[in-house]
Amino acid sequence: MQRRVEGAASSAEGLADPASQTDTVSGPRTQTKTQWVVTLRLVFSDIVLACLIWYAASILQGAWGRGGLSDTAIIGNVSNVLVWVGLRALLGLYPGYGLDQAEELRRQTYALAATLAIVSISALAFHVGDSLSRLLLILGFLSLLILAPLVRHFVKRGLMRAGVWGKPIVILGAGKTGARLVRALQREWHLGYRPVAVFDSSLAPVGGGLEGVPYGGTIIDAVSLARKQHIDTAVFAMPQARRNHLIGFVNQAKASFRYVIVIPNLAGVTNSAATSRNLAGTFGIEIKQNLLDPWALRAKRTLDLASTVVGGSLIFVFIVTIFLLVWLESGRPVFYKDQRIGQNGKLFSCIKFRTMVPDAENMLQRILKEDAELREEYSKYHKLRYDPRVTRMGRFLRQTSLDELPQLWNVLRG
Repeated sequence: MQRRVEGAASSAEGLADPASQTDTVSGPRTQTKTQWVVTLRLVFSDIVLACLIWYAASILQGAWGRGGLSDTAIIGNVSNVLVWVGLRALLGLYPGYGLDQAEELRRQTYALAATLAIVSISALAFHVGDSLSRLLLILGFLSLLILAPLVRHFVKRGLMRAGVWGKPIVILGAGKTGARLVRALQREWHLGYRPVAVFDSSLAPVGGGLEGVPYGGTIIDAVSLARKQHIDTAVFAMPQARRNHLIGFVNQAKASFRYVIVIPNLAGVTNSAATSRNLAGTFGIEIKQNLLDPWALRAKRTLDLASTVVGGSLIFVFIVTIFLLVWLESGRPVFYKDQRIGQNGKLFSCIKFRTMVPDAENMLQRILKEDAELREEYSKYHKLRYDPRVTRMGRFLRQTSLDELPQLWNVLRG
């Protein structure tokens, strides 16, 4: 980094000029059109997915001898789709820029749960509950719960590859925090924040850019660019700035940017469960540790048990097959146990399928005594690249991580 040099203002003027920077910042009309395209594609994909799911559920209902769809059920399904899409829109999922994956999934789940609640209350209010198929509703809503996030992810990925996903934002601050932020936003593309220019009244990046993003001049130049290009989001990446200077910059930016994000001076504190709090007019950030919530722990334990029992039942035959293959190749014991530190510092037996010969330790001592080259390798790396103690079945299990399957028992034990 270096002190701001002469000519930065001229570079800012060039950046603010649509004709000279068409590849970096598109014109306001183009941006508006692009955002409409993104929104419509997301809405269209959700409608198509919901219609396909309800249609598939109705086919299954007919195949199971529950009869075809009544007129009331058809109208109800159409209403379900419209309510679901409308709630997703109200929760800001179209297009959903700035939402991390956890928050996005949370809002999608809220929209689906609210839709189910509205459908249930409406059915009771209008006395049409007997005309609606409960099986159809269960299949439809469960399928949406699983498939909607996946489809949305792939649609966003397709929009990103097409170059239309994301909205332009500016970064105010060309220091280390600004560089780290640009890298993070480029890596976490799903957030939809696309830095198009970096501004700083004190520092100018060496080479005229920061992580590939052009330098545009001072914060005053950023305000000018926002007005010309209709960029509505600015991120202050100057956590070390003096409080009075930062307040002045933010007040100046609020007049031109609809959204102003300030990165606080909390270096090293990262948590996805952070929430802003108004403490009698004083701004605070609450960092919540969900794993200390007893209800969250109970929910996690319930989910662990349910998924382990259901998943273990589905792959039980597969586990038995591996058991027999290990036993047939190298005999007993089939399982390998090792002591590990678990909850509250207590030791527990970590159970895996055995991948080495039964007398692996004695065999290792013989190998190291007879082979000087392997002895040197083991003394240096504490492991052998081509370990002769690993069985053929063991190599397969290690490559596929299937040797970890017996740990389902440890999940049941907690």
